[in-house]
Amino acid sequence: MSDNQKISPEEICELYNVKRWGSGYFSVNEKGHLCVLPERREDGPHIDFMEVINEIREQNIAFPAVIRFHDILRSQVKLINMTFREAIKEYDYKGQFFGVYPIKVNQMREVVEEILDAGEPFNHGLEAGSKSELMATLAYNENPNSLTVLNGFKDQEYIKLALLGRKLGRKFIIVVENISEFGLIIKIAQEMKVKPLIGIRAKLTVRGSGRWAESSGERAKFGLTCSEILNGIALLKKNNMADCLKLLHFHTGSQVPDIRIIKDAIAEAGRIYADLYLSGITLEYFDIGGGLGIDYDGSRSANNSSRNYTLQEYALDVVSGVQQICDEVGVPHPNIVSESGRYITAHHSCVITNVVDTIHQTNSSFETGVIADEHILLTNMRESAESLTTDNYQEIFNDAQQAKTDAITAFKLGVVSLEERARIETLYWQVITRISQILAGVDFVPEELQQVEELKASQYLCNFSVFQSAADTWAISQLLPIMPVMRLNEKPQERCSIVDITCDSDGKIDKFISQSGYDKSLLLHAPIKGEDYFIGLFLTGAYQDVMGDMHNLFGRLNEVHIYCDDDDPTDFYIEEVIKGTSAEKVLATMQYNPDMMARQVKKEIDRQIHLGQIQPREGVRLIDFYEECLAGYTYLKF
Repeated sequence: MSDNQKISPEEICELYNVKRWGSGYFSVNEKGHLCVLPERREDGPHIDFMEVINEIREQNIAFPAVIRFHDILRSQVKLINMTFREAIKEYDYKGQFFGVYPIKVNQMREVVEEILDAGEPFNHGLEAGSKSELMATLAYNENPNSLTVLNGFKDQEYIKLALLGRKLGRKFIIVVENISEFGLIIKIAQEMKVKPLIGIRAKLTVRGSGRWAESSGERAKFGLTCSEILNGIALLKKNNMADCLKLLHFHTGSQVPDIRIIKDAIAEAGRIYADLYLSGITLEYFDIGGGLGIDYDGSRSANNSSRNYTLQEYALDVVSGVQQICDEVGVPHPNIVSESGRYITAHHSCVITNVVDTIHQTNSSFETGVIADEHILLTNMRESAESLTTDNYQEIFNDAQQAKTDAITAFKLGVVSLEERARIETLYWQVITRISQILAGVDFVPEELQQVEELKASQYLCNFSVFQSAADTWAISQLLPIMPVMRLNEKPQERCSIVDITCDSDGKIDKFISQSGYDKSLLLHAPIKGEDYFIGLFLTGAYQDVMGDMHNLFGRLNEVHIYCDDDDPTDFYIEEVIKGTSAEKVLATMQYNPDMMARQVKKEIDRQIHLGQIQPREGVRLIDFYEECLAGYTYLKF
């Protein structure tokens, strides 16, 4: 490496905003490798991503792969509980904090088990929003002192399952989302002769902000109006069950970026709690729902992919906001419940994939010399390329843009030939490349020339599916941190977007976190022929792990679970490997019969053998190859 290509760990972390979005869990070592700091301490264990990758390859596990760092899960569970406990102590708040993990954020069994185990000292419980999730909580949340909050729409089976939890001695709280659920709960509880724990979800007028704002406010899908709350309580009183009502719940939406929304919601919900308590309803729990955000882009702002508050500020504002109202009207401080799942899970998981090819816009080497009777547009583009200087580059850029547009129109009309168009495009990219070189040496880039770098950006073809592994980047333009995990002691100089291996033009990522906000391209290194180049998509532990679909029949990725081990020279060990979905399993999900498919292919091969088109030995090899592919990984092999 020459000196001008070197870059320090501090500079590369600044380039990719690592210290901001990483929350202390990620760093870069002197080898130029990304590291995980499971204890969030520079003097603590450092897990080198390249050592993890090399060990994965030694075990013949193919990439792409999901890598889970379970110590980060444990750390986040402890962090949220301790932060709320400190806030409660600081304000001399009389209630307790109960965290519950919403299974929908990441339903993977290993994730749920880890959270429950780490949360045992804090009585950290679970939240379910469907019958299937409720059945999981029945099997896994055995702590009688923790809560299980049951949200979502409910039928008789749902309520019976919830009341089964009560019979087992668990604190299963059925949250009423719809007024009709009151009658159903009363009826089934009387039939089963069990006293339920009931909560109500209030439909606040406060509307959230960000992408999930519509999940709150008066037009929200879930929740009860003030009149419905009072009518429901009247029904409970009529059936001598008013003392079963123990929890008030509200939700301001997932990933709330602005702390003011949370403060406003607490003020409104706090008044509901206080009035209900004064009316004789002895509520015990004040459930603030989810919404605790993740700073995906590291900007620490109120934009959709960030948040303008810290965990400590969040906890202090929640505790003080509830306390102020309770003290003002003279009612007890309720226990505070938080359904923060994104905060707990996002950092622990990432997707590691390799770059398998590059697509360069400016790579054309087509002949650009003069041809007989050439179109004037080709002549003009050549003259622009030849006359380009540091004094006229803005004028030439405008001319080249117009000439390219005119050439495409003329080609569609049959006026410009295919060869002429190819020459025009080659000259155009020569102009763009030269202007890019000029701009690298100027202090100020005019606004209309700021697109030059984006125009010439390459496309890095990566071995994964956006739809399976980073669905929100496609569905809602969610920003995820993306960066290489290697060669981080070299200054990256290739601007690119990321494209996946699906046969879909939407299978791309072209919005990236930058130091100044967002860019349409990402700085990466030029791949070296014959060497792997690994990049990571980070903060995928919340929703991305479980929301992916099988577009183009690409299945779940291989999954590797990492634990910290201070006694190991590498500071880690691989605890478990879960194989990704095979082609035959993906096909079976779509109602194909892989055994029948193999028989059909064998039948066709046998027919060709009888016709003399395929030799018998070759036929055996071909059917073996087909069956091997059926049993294999759905992603590309290199």
